Amino acid sequence: MKLNKKSKKLYSDAIDRMQEGLEAMIDLYNEAEEDVPLIQFEKEVQQEIEKAKEKFGSSFIDGKINAIVKEVLSFLPIDDAQADQDAKD
Repeated sequence: MKLNKKSKKLYSDAIDRMQEGLEAMIDLYNEAEEDVPLIQFEKEVQQEIEKAKEKFGSSFIDGKINAIVKEVLSFLPIDDAQADQDAKD
């Protein structure tokens, strides 16, 4: 392949930009954390959630699930230091 100086410079610049992009992608990959779900729903529950989201919309169902989880968690002594100690014993 024969190139004049201008074309060679353009190719060189393009290669440099590709290299920078590749390095950025490698950095993102190296900094990535494993996505671990907070809640392990049973298969049947997942299917019911999917059906509900199709019928009522994701935002609505997400809000309902969040409200239920908040309510359940409010019954647990999460911020109580004594409860933490009792649970460990």
